[in-house]
Amino acid sequence: MKIIRTASEIHQYCSNLKQSGYKIGFVPTMGALHNGHLSLIDLSLTQNNITILSIFVNPSQFNESIDFNNYPRQESEDLLKIGDRNVEAIFIPSVDEMYSKNESMLEFDLQGLEEVLEGKWRPGHFKGVITVVHKLFKLIQPDRAYFGLKDFQQLCIIKKMSSKLHPNIELIGCDIIREENGLAMSSRNALLTELEKLEAVVISKTLFKIRDNWKKTTVQEILNSAIADFKKSKLQLEYLEIVDTDTLKVVSDYTNNKSIACIAAKCGKVRLIDNVILLP
Repeated sequence: MKIIRTASEIHQYCSNLKQSGYKIGFVPTMGALHNGHLSLIDLSLTQNNITILSIFVNPSQFNESIDFNNYPRQESEDLLKIGDRNVEAIFIPSVDEMYSKNESMLEFDLQGLEEVLEGKWRPGHFKGVITVVHKLFKLIQPDRAYFGLKDFQQLCIIKKMSSKLHPNIELIGCDIIREENGLAMSSRNALLTELEKLEAVVISKTLFKIRDNWKKTTVQEILNSAIADFKKSKLQLEYLEIVDTDTLKVVSDYTNNKSIACIAAKCGKVRLIDNVILLP
């Protein structure tokens, strides 16, 4: 497993692999790896000759410097978690390696996908996301790239960008991996206290309630009931919405066959997101 820290080296390394005819699977991460990340790696290993992983905490997608500074960084532990998996190389660049001074963000028309849900609460966040993913795609030149569906809106937006700028890359969304109690695995969970981890389970319980009651009454009644139950918890709800999986527009009735319930909430000082697909 090769550790590469410069953009020029990873680009040359992957170019040589491509010229040799290898199919490259790419798993971009911000580190603090958990079983969700490992499931992406394992899938890539089964579908490609070569798997490349990146670990980079991207400053341009954080709205608050304190959030960026507090984001868990644990390179040594991450390498141990990867263990003897046959990952070809791990790209671990510095911020200066990825961004030149006063570099502007990628300008791309996302057709409003970035203005709802996370976009309302984190203005500019997705501009930072597509900027760094675009950079990584240019460096790695993967055939396939793997993303967890916990960040569903993020994947929708990356697909929009990639369809125009990287049409030859196949994007694969992978199922959310959960703790036994239902809490979605997230790098941010490492910032929770043990008590907060228990309290945060209300997030997945709320989504499961919506899923289990889907089409049993009106969409608004289901949503109102879920919000009322959630507000009995200690968490601070930012949003809970049911939207179309393609357009991310709010769903108000059952004429739409592709819906997803999305939630964001703060548990103590830690912001968590989750979602669940609602069956037709």
